[in-house]
Amino acid sequence: MRVSVYRKEHFNAAHRLFNQNWSDEKNEQVFGKCNNPSFHGHNYELIVQLKGEIDPETGYVYDMKVLSELIKKHVLNKFDHRNLNLDTDEFKNLNPSAENIAVVIWNILREKIDRRFELTIRLYETERNFVEYDGN
Repeated sequence: MRVSVYRKEHFNAAHRLFNQNWSDEKNEQVFGKCNNPSFHGHNYELIVQLKGEIDPETGYVYDMKVLSELIKKHVLNKFDHRNLNLDTDEFKNLNPSAENIAVVIWNILREKIDRRFELTIRLYETERNFVEYDGN
């Protein structure tokens, strides 16, 4: 019997969508206002899903306090109230689109969470725009 558990967190970050190999005109055409050289920010909502078997001794799929601490230590402390382009190693050479942010977060957490648990990251950039990544 596999059950999914979810942890929701929030972080605020600024970024600029920009391809350094393109002209200013092409960046403007593709990324529009998200290409603002002065950056722009989002109030991201992060949902981490783990799917696994219920432990008969605890009744848990995964200890949610442990999951919360992992997310805070390895994701929120790294990205919250940061300029993703300028303040993080992960996005020095990677365009910080919602898609790339979700993949980066998945990779960070995947290293910390036992492989017997399926991991899915859902990242809301706005109320209406979100991405999801499960490692595939």
